[in-house]
Amino acid sequence: MSNPVTRAFFIGKAFAEILGEKVEDTLTNALSEFGKFDAEQREKFRQVAEETMARADREMAQTNRGGGDGGKTSNGASSGDLQETIDDLRAEIASLRSALNAHRNSPT
Repeated sequence: MSNPVTRAFFIGKAFAEILGEKVEDTLTNALSEFGKFDAEQREKFRQVAEETMARADREMAQTNRGGGDGGKTSNGASSGDLQETIDDLRAEIASLRSALNAHRNSPT
């Protein structure tokens, strides 16, 4: 091959093929790593979701058994006394309304 143009053509062709292979390898490895990362994140999310559901089920079962906080609601009343507490609050509101109306209607 004494023709420099022909030699340059084949050198360029070989370089382009090698460069294409390297880019393909790099892209394949990057996509593979991204796939691994995505799979790991999905697995971690699944584990968190499982742990969350298991904990919620345990707490719900404990509440249904009456264990733990004794079936107390956030205001300290037991869940069995909830309706009684609501009735007491309604009666107190009615009493305050009637006292307010009496005060409004009283001569000043």
